[in-house]
Amino acid sequence: MAGVQKAPGRVPPAVRLLLGLALALQVGLRMAEPRPTASAADLPAPPSVPALRTVALGEPIGLAQVLTLYLQAFDTQPGISVPFKDLDYHKLAGWLSAILALHPDGQYPLLLAAQVYAQVPDADKQRRMLDLVYREFERDPQRRWRWLAHAAIVAKHRLHDLPLALRYAQALAERADHPSVPSWARQMHIFLLEDLGEYEAARILLGGLLASGAITDPHEALFLTERLNALKNVEKSTLVPK
Repeated sequence: MAGVQKAPGRVPPAVRLLLGLALALQVGLRMAEPRPTASAADLPAPPSVPALRTVALGEPIGLAQVLTLYLQAFDTQPGISVPFKDLDYHKLAGWLSAILALHPDGQYPLLLAAQVYAQVPDADKQRRMLDLVYREFERDPQRRWRWLAHAAIVAKHRLHDLPLALRYAQALAERADHPSVPSWARQMHIFLLEDLGEYEAARILLGGLLASGAITDPHEALFLTERLNALKNVEKSTLVPK
C-alpha cells in the first residue's frame, strides 16, 4: 500500500546489501576523480595604441592607469599565482610600451620594468626589460634617465654584462644633460670604463670633466681628483718597461 513505510529492521538483507554497494561505489568514484586544478591564463597581446586611444574616449591617462592595474593584477588569478618569470615578456613589454604611449609623462611602467619585472631569474627576460627601458629613455631622456641608470646597475651587478652597462651609461652621459640630472648618473660611464680596464679612456674623460669646471661641489671635486690620481697610478703600474 502506498504511503506505508517499513521499519529499517524489516528491509530485506539483499536490498540493504545493494544500497551499501551503491554507496561504496559512489564514494569510490568520487575518490578516483582527479583533483580540480587551477590553470593560469596566458597574457594576451596588447591592443594597438590607435585602438586604445579610440577606447579611451579622450581620457588616455585614465585608461593608462586602468591598464596598469590590470597588468599588475594579472599575476594573481583565481586559485593560482603566476610567477613573473612565467609571463610572456614579449607581450609584457608591449603592454608597458602601450601604457607609456597613452601617458608619456607616467613613470610607473618604467619602474615596473626596471625594478619589478627585471628582477626575475631569467637573463633573457631581464635583458628584454632593460632594452625596453633603453628604448623608452631614448624618447624622453631628461625625464626617464633614472630608469636607465637603474638598468645600467642591473646590467653590471645582475647580468655581469659590463659592455651593456657601459652602453647605457654612455647614453646617459650623452643625452641626459638637463641640470636636474645628478652628476653621479652622468659620470657613471667613467667608472664603468675603469671596471673594464679602460684606464686611459677613463682618465681622459675624468680629467676633461674636472677641467671643464662643471664640478662645483668641493667634496665631489676632491673625490674625482682622487679617482683621477688613482687612475694615473694604475696606468703607471701597468706600463711594460721597454
